[in-house]
Amino acid sequence: MRPASTVRRRPRLILTTALAATVLAGCTAGPSVRPAVIDNDGKTTPGSSTVAQQVPLPPLNEPRSPSLKWEDCDEATRQRLGQPSVPDTLKFSCARVPITVDAPDLPGRGLARMSVVKTGDGPIPLVVVNDVDGEPGSLYAARLAAALPPEYLQKFSLIGVDRRGTGASSPVQCVPAQIRADLLGGDPAVGDLEAVVDAARKAGQQCAIELDDSQVAMDSWRAAGDLEELREQLGLDRLHALGRGDGSKVLAEYAVRFPAQVGRVMLDGLPDPGADTAAVQDAVAAGAQATLDAFGADCIARGCPLGDARSAVNAVADRLRAAPAMTTDGVEITPGIALYAVYSGLTQRSRWVELAEALKTAQTGDVTPLAAFAEPALKDTRARPTRLDGTLATKCNDSATRLSAEELTRLTTTLRGKYPQFGVFAAQLLAWCSPWPVRREPLPPAGAPGAPPILVAGTATDPVTPEQGTGRAADQMPSAVTITWQGAGHGALTLSPCVTDATRAFLIDGKIPADGTLCPA
Repeated sequence: MRPASTVRRRPRLILTTALAATVLAGCTAGPSVRPAVIDNDGKTTPGSSTVAQQVPLPPLNEPRSPSLKWEDCDEATRQRLGQPSVPDTLKFSCARVPITVDAPDLPGRGLARMSVVKTGDGPIPLVVVNDVDGEPGSLYAARLAAALPPEYLQKFSLIGVDRRGTGASSPVQCVPAQIRADLLGGDPAVGDLEAVVDAARKAGQQCAIELDDSQVAMDSWRAAGDLEELREQLGLDRLHALGRGDGSKVLAEYAVRFPAQVGRVMLDGLPDPGADTAAVQDAVAAGAQATLDAFGADCIARGCPLGDARSAVNAVADRLRAAPAMTTDGVEITPGIALYAVYSGLTQRSRWVELAEALKTAQTGDVTPLAAFAEPALKDTRARPTRLDGTLATKCNDSATRLSAEELTRLTTTLRGKYPQFGVFAAQLLAWCSPWPVRREPLPPAGAPGAPPILVAGTATDPVTPEQGTGRAADQMPSAVTITWQGAGHGALTLSPCVTDATRAFLIDGKIPADGTLCPA
């Protein structure tokens, strides 16, 4: 196992000279004192060192009087997981948690159920929340259990959460199949997103009919409230948790809402909290472009026959532009869908070999292997609900920004010029929300003052949560302690032995790493 490299402070726009002291790895003291910093909207945020130092890392107390009713669901969970499978030694139990829908027009009303899956025999529940557009948390937790060192499952039982509107938790299923394809259809070579905006308008109208008041109740703030209900039913005095990407956002908002209930929490790839969504998506496009280059370098190092990754992606898009292809089950794959499939593959470092093979095959006209990366968004079944619908609702409800047609056109032109493969893709995600109901509630505040130390991991080349955005988010959290993996992919846990070991020491042993620690690629 490679040790962490030299400690550095993460980059900040600082008004006063940064204090040089850092917390040595292995110490149990809180984060170092911070000066006032400039956050992304230009306001200064005073350092909260006094609060941070007064709140120690909580102990790992075992549950008292848990009320959840667990039932064996081993076979059903394995069917949901599909391939790759997880070891037979892992066993799964399921439970349902009653939650309140709490729509803005019906506060405190409406009943839904949140699905959770438990694996591992450790005495301490560790809640796992994933990206809204990734695998449901229940399945992500199962894969984590298979990949983490055994010490994790000796201390913890992983509780995977299908956050509201996803997986088996009353999944959002309101967008017709063809409209899903149109939402992902923005051609990377064309700067016009009119067709995507039209698809988004139709999707919003259909979701308003299908979801009624709950359409605007799918957001991270309410998902954080669901976790408080889960904590109580688990019998925990504090919530111990892991979050990845957008799942980290839910846990960060939990810390804002319930700082006194925060236990030991690790956030793997915290999204940029900036209100300037155009700037945020610019960084996402840059991260995706850089990850494509890292994927290409990895491919060359392995001796795979793909050649230059950018050229390979362009060749597939050109071929589909000349003659759209069909998968073996009759789905038409356009250049936009192909780019989404590539992006999805880049977010899954463990599938890079498969992605390279799929791109090579697509160059010969067989797009079925590549289309498999887009299938979770496009396909919708009872057993495997689409991930796109819940993503659309959550992302749009989490933002108050709605760009006009003129603003979208300018942004698309700018991003396409800067990022040939992923500029249009990044702009497309903003186009989805243009016709969606505008959020009427104020955006949640940042910070979580009064919370204990929270470990925030960043990845130098991340296509979903770019490192600079994770750093900005951490700068707004007085008790955040950062560690950065200098590798490529989405999320560092299990991909970086250094981050995985630091997380183990933090969660299990209560050892806080030095703020700004770097882990080698």
